[in-house]
Amino acid sequence: MTTEDTVYQGRVHLVQPEQGFRAGTDSLLLAAALSCRPGGEALEIGCGCGGALLPAAYRMDDVRMTGLDLDMTITDLARTGADRNGFAGRVTVETGEASEWVRAHENRFDLVFANPPYFEPGRISAPGEGKADAYIETLDLAGWIKAMAFAAKPRAPLVMIHRAAELARILTTFDRQTGEITVLPIASKPGEEARRVLVRGRKGLKRGPVRLLAPLVTHLPDGSASPALEAIRRGEPIDW
Repeated sequence: MTTEDTVYQGRVHLVQPEQGFRAGTDSLLLAAALSCRPGGEALEIGCGCGGALLPAAYRMDDVRMTGLDLDMTITDLARTGADRNGFAGRVTVETGEASEWVRAHENRFDLVFANPPYFEPGRISAPGEGKADAYIETLDLAGWIKAMAFAAKPRAPLVMIHRAAELARILTTFDRQTGEITVLPIASKPGEEARRVLVRGRKGLKRGPVRLLAPLVTHLPDGSASPALEAIRRGEPIDW
């Protein structure tokens, strides 16, 4: 069973499984964090049903997009979502394992982005039905980042959203693959610890200082959406 949902105030449609992983704020944060040269090509590794891919395609309407995921059922939903939004001529969805798929696409993309599974096998209790692939790594985090870098053109940006608790692991691999690394922490409320991070680097550039930005806060103390999150929900980009 699936549901059809909308983001960007009804302007982008998502076809999602009724049970299992469903796109949320992390997907919209990732889509808002992206930029690409006009006429370029962008790749999302682990696109799921298109929770970041399709909003990104809406925002960057002069960029050709490719989504990749391991789950054929989910990639079928992403293709359906692309059709619903009129993106079928510009958005391609592929089914495959990332480290294998990228071998035929070295140095191809002007932008590569990802929202990888957040947990290593054995680190959490069994996820609910349909959620295992989205929550538990099938390719370790270093392998995921290496696949992103392999598919990116020299100097192209890699952008990832992940758990803040994994920032050390992320930076270890980003530092080997990229330069001009920028980290944007994401906090739920003012004064709280960041639970998510957006990380951006550019393939092949020399190592340099890592920029750690002030946190983006998604909610006010009363639990309502912050102005920053409201802007993201409207489809506005993050200026970072």
